[in-house]
Amino acid sequence: MTQSSVTVADIAIVGLGEIGGRFLDQMLRLRERGIRIVCAAQNSDTPGKQRAQAAGIPIKTTDEIVALGGAVDVIFDLTGNPEVRKDLRAKMQATGNRHTIIAPETMARMLWAVISDEQLGEGHTSRGY
Repeated sequence: MTQSSVTVADIAIVGLGEIGGRFLDQMLRLRERGIRIVCAAQNSDTPGKQRAQAAGIPIKTTDEIVALGGAVDVIFDLTGNPEVRKDLRAKMQATGNRHTIIAPETMARMLWAVISDEQLGEGHTSRGY
């Protein structure tokens, strides 16, 4: 398959554990549809982080992702940690970024249901915004 010449969305994935790693795999399959993974964040060494690196996706800190500003359309927060989402929102507000959307796990699950026949898995208990 060839990569789309039209970018639909530039995304970042924060959290490449079990859920984030599976989501990464699915987003990599959508490159030909214009989904571009700009970068990802994962502190620990996980299989998802290794797959992202093998695919040439830069691993950054959340501060570095926020610093990209409007170069990222959607940040998928798949950490399951409400403090990470709160921190991301505060940093985005501090930089005046009104372009980038922070999508919680609920949004990733909804997108997953549209693009895949597989189950994403149980994941984290806190899925809200």
